[in-house]
Amino acid sequence: MQQNGREVFLNPGDMTLYDATLPHRICCSQKFSKLLVSIPRSLLRERVAGIEHCTALHIPRRLGIGSVAADFIRSCADQAERLNAEEFTKLSEHALDLLTLALAAVRPTHFNLSRSRAIALNRVKAFLENNLSDPALTPAKVSMGTGLSPRYINLLLKDEDNSLMRYVWRRRLENCRQDMLNPVHAGHRISDIAFRWGFNDLSHFSRMFRIRFGCSPTEYREARKR
Repeated sequence: MQQNGREVFLNPGDMTLYDATLPHRICCSQKFSKLLVSIPRSLLRERVAGIEHCTALHIPRRLGIGSVAADFIRSCADQAERLNAEEFTKLSEHALDLLTLALAAVRPTHFNLSRSRAIALNRVKAFLENNLSDPALTPAKVSMGTGLSPRYINLLLKDEDNSLMRYVWRRRLENCRQDMLNPVHAGHRISDIAFRWGFNDLSHFSRMFRIRFGCSPTEYREARKR
């Protein structure tokens, strides 16, 4: 597979990453099959700094985290038709976690965050995940809770092409989306779900949801029921 001036040779079961929006070439001297997993760019950027530089890297299935990730993803694909929506959503999150670890193990070292920056970024994200439901979550409150200045927090998130409040509303929207698909919340109104995850203005929530997912919350939920 070739992309961005790099070329990777894969053995059966190996994995690699490529950007489907950019020119790329996949070739093999004989018939073969491939398993494609489509992941929104924003999700990978939230998890892997310098993700743009991780295309055409070799993630071997032979050993280590690459083996665990490849086997898990293939198993999920094999059982996809036997999984309900809640099971599929939860497994997809685990698959993304494993793929993130596998990518981190092979990405170029010069794109790694320094240890201190990585620790700080993890502290910020942990605080945000624990406080997403707070409608009064502000940069000042995040700064107080993490001991880091708003400016430094935004610098950390800039490595992932993000900003503090953009990260907050993206995570809130993703949690709302998952709850809308979860049978446990099937009887809950969309407004209840939105308020539970920190939105306090339904028109703003609907507008942001449409920007993020291409349709209104109601349309999204109804489409998944069919």
